[in-house]
Amino acid sequence: MDLQKINVKFFAVEKEPVPLTAFIDIFHSWIQASDGIYHDVADYSHMTNGPGIVLVAHDANVHIDETAGRRGLLYTQKALLPGSNQERLRVVLRAALENCRKLEQEPAVREKLKFSGDEVLISVNDRLVAPNTTESFQSLKPDIEVVAGQLFNRASFALSYKEDSRRRFSIAVRTFERFDVDGLIANIGGEAKYG
Repeated sequence: MDLQKINVKFFAVEKEPVPLTAFIDIFHSWIQASDGIYHDVADYSHMTNGPGIVLVAHDANVHIDETAGRRGLLYTQKALLPGSNQERLRVVLRAALENCRKLEQEPAVREKLKFSGDEVLISVNDRLVAPNTTESFQSLKPDIEVVAGQLFNRASFALSYKEDSRRRFSIAVRTFERFDVDGLIANIGGEAKYG
C-alpha cells in the first residue's frame, strides 16, 4: 500500500481552558511570519466537536481539532511525499510535533497548553488507497509498529483500530510511558519537510 495523505493528531492537555477562537490570532501571526507557506485561517469554532481552527497551506494544514470531543493538534499532509511508508510516517510525525512545540511556546498559551506524548492518532485521508478495513490494518500495521517503536524509544505501546466503512482509516497508538513533545522529536529524528 502506497501511503500518502497522512493525518496525525496529538492530543492537548490544558492546565486551564483556552478558547478555541484564541488560536485564530496565533495562526494569523504564523501566516505573517511564514514567507508565504501558510495562506489562510478557517474558523469552524461554531461546530461542536468539529475541525476547530485550521491553518491552511499548500502542502499541509494544521488544525486545532476537536473531533470526538478531544482537542488536539491535527496535522494533515496534502502534498505527495517521497520515500517508503515508514519514511513518510516519520516526516509527518516530525512536522506535527514541530507544530505542537511551536504552539506550546506561543506566549498566549504557553502556561496553559501542552501536548501529551503518550498517544497519537494516525489516519489516512484516502478511502480508495486505505479503506477502513481489516486488510488495510494488517497491511499498514508492520510499518506503523516500526515507526511507533522509534517514536516511543522502544517503550511498550498498543495499537487500536475500529473497522467502520463510514469513517477514514485510523490507528490509535498509545504508550504506557510519559513523553513530552521534545522527547518525541528527538526520538523520531530527521527533519520535517513541510509546515
